[in-house]
Amino acid sequence: MSGSRALPPPRPVSRGRTPLRERWARRQPAAGAAVMATGIVSVGLHLTGYEAVSRVTLAMTAAAWAVLAADFAARLVLERERWLAEARTPGAPTAVAATTVLGARLSSLGRQTAAEALLALAAVLWPVLLVIVVRRWRRGMPGSVFLCCVATQGLAVLGAALARAQGAAWLAHTALVLFGLGLVLYCAALPLFDLRQVTEGAGDQWVAGGALAVSALAGAELLTADAGGLHLWNDDDAGVLRSLTVALLALDLAWYVVLLAAEVRRPRPRYDGRRWSTAFPMGMTAAAALSVADAADVPWLTGPGEVLLWVAVAAWLTVAAAAVAHAGRGVRSRAPR
Repeated sequence: MSGSRALPPPRPVSRGRTPLRERWARRQPAAGAAVMATGIVSVGLHLTGYEAVSRVTLAMTAAAWAVLAADFAARLVLERERWLAEARTPGAPTAVAATTVLGARLSSLGRQTAAEALLALAAVLWPVLLVIVVRRWRRGMPGSVFLCCVATQGLAVLGAALARAQGAAWLAHTALVLFGLGLVLYCAALPLFDLRQVTEGAGDQWVAGGALAVSALAGAELLTADAGGLHLWNDDDAGVLRSLTVALLALDLAWYVVLLAAEVRRPRPRYDGRRWSTAFPMGMTAAAALSVADAADVPWLTGPGEVLLWVAVAAWLTVAAAAVAHAGRGVRSRAPR
């Protein structure tokens, strides 16, 4: 991946290790994008009333997050050099973003204690990974350069959701600061993004739009937190936040059209793990449209949001099927004959 150093080779494969475990040892640090994509699909299904399916995808999200979290901790303790190398890659902030997506969905179920724990964990990881990754920014970066914005806005989304649930004005104001910082990070990353990735990227170019989608979702959550009786913003401030939120969604939709047109013009059907970073922005755009429709009182956005959700579900299913098939081929190719 451009813009990042090559990872050191994994430890020699010990005897008895299965082909599947070999593939897992070589997984990319941005694997958290699969958790993000599954989690945001769960959020979107919840927003549209498909609660049973939403809970199934939530269970999948939680299980995948737990596995990745255990692996993250194991590498931190047992393979410190490799952990540091992975932390320097643009995809490292997926660890924070995936945690906040799971936390936001749990908060919507009323599981505030679990959501608080995930917010605390994400808040501890966020500054460490942010500093490590941003220090290695340079021109010609892939779409994963926007993941610092996504992680920051994920904290804003979860913080605002918990502020509304708990009536904590301080948490809402902290989320507002993170919302602003996320926009600054987006503006800083945009000039570094290699625009050729729009037509050549392997999937993570979609994060250029997805970062705006999660920013719009954060704005919607902040507006909703105020509606909970906290009296966070006066009319003028709320008006500015509402206008900014709608504008962010509009910019995200513009990116969506451009990126989709580029996919049609130059199809890239071959499977790549970075395709999870396509499914996530699609799902996030749908969730943002549905949330902004309610929070900013733009009801006509509900219909397009539902359409975009089913497009995102189709994309998620396609990527998941391709990932399973790819893993199966890899296991068979390494199996003893």
